[in-house]
Amino acid sequence: MKADIIAIGDEILIGQITDTNSGFMAKHLNDIGVEVRQITAISDGKEHIIHALEEGLSYSDVVLITGGLGPTNDDITKYILAEYFNTELVHNEDVLDNIKDLFKGRNIKMNKQNLSQASVPESCQILMNKRGTAPGMMFKHGNKMVFSMPGVPFEMQAIFEEQILSIIHNSNGDSIVVNKTVLVYNVPEAMLAEMLEEWEANLPSNFGLAYLPSPGLVKLRITAKGKDRDVLTKSIDEEISKLSTIVPQEVADISSETIQNRVNKIAIENNLTISTAESCTGGFLAHLITSVAGSSACFNGSVIAYSNEVKEQLLKVNATDIDTHGAVSQTVVEQMANGVRKSIGTDYGVATSGIAGPDGGTDEKPVGTVWIAVASANRTISKCFCFSKNRERNIEKSASMALDMLYKEIMQDV
Repeated sequence: MKADIIAIGDEILIGQITDTNSGFMAKHLNDIGVEVRQITAISDGKEHIIHALEEGLSYSDVVLITGGLGPTNDDITKYILAEYFNTELVHNEDVLDNIKDLFKGRNIKMNKQNLSQASVPESCQILMNKRGTAPGMMFKHGNKMVFSMPGVPFEMQAIFEEQILSIIHNSNGDSIVVNKTVLVYNVPEAMLAEMLEEWEANLPSNFGLAYLPSPGLVKLRITAKGKDRDVLTKSIDEEISKLSTIVPQEVADISSETIQNRVNKIAIENNLTISTAESCTGGFLAHLITSVAGSSACFNGSVIAYSNEVKEQLLKVNATDIDTHGAVSQTVVEQMANGVRKSIGTDYGVATSGIAGPDGGTDEKPVGTVWIAVASANRTISKCFCFSKNRERNIEKSASMALDMLYKEIMQDV
């Protein structure tokens, strides 16, 4: 079974909001074996909506539409769908009762625009929206299905998960898809593809492999299609076992186990504490660590030491060393790591100092030069990296490398 997803809204096209709905639906559809043929973002215009709908119905079994169901004049999806499916808008008392209940609970007075949302295409199946006033709708087009949902993610997700997904799943038979993501650290994508060339060529015919690079790591998404989840899972695990012999030091066989997950897990298991001192990463390193639930059990705090004065006053970095070697140097970053470890009182201190860009580089220290240090009571290690000229990527890579260095240090100690 194939599906097309259509996201309606000028606000998406001008970059005012990010379309998260399509990705949410695509992931769930993939899990039940439905192939997403295309995701399209279009404006709030009749011609665009009809063209996208007709194209979707030409190629796919299911078309899912989000947006344009609100109470204002620019919300025209409902009217266009009624015209397209040659039906009239009729008053629906159940939808009205739902709207009244929502307003009663919020202590807000309804107006005529809200009441107009109780008018729905007569031929559609209503998908009640318990989180908002605009109901979802399902239309039949021969043996194909069209679903229309509000664009508000909170509302769309509930309608999709609680009603639409089961309808599609039941129509799709017993076909399923199993995915696992393997994280490979510190191996460039092209080099990794070369290393895995023979392994990839010998994957079973019902397998698919995707390379998803990001700063500091490559995600390998392994997909298997079939009818028996246990068999597919076992097959994927066998292939990952083979993969682990090719890149044994770099592979983590858990989809959710990012480097920050691994750091938190091993620190908590061994009752170890962490603190960070950040210059060029500006708190992003601490953000990654604390993005993991339960991180308070191992992460004690951070110092954002952007200025030299903060490095000297709070982290006890020697001012002469800053003058002599510069803030982006081995001696300074090592003092930062030790300084934060001692001042906050943790087992490990991690520090970053670099030139994120786009300005500030020199011939000796170009943009992308970053020093990272990890300090414990036993030793201090540091390393210099030369990243790109892109500020955002430099910050992300610096934080990722810092966590990788920290993880390896903890692994040596436990």
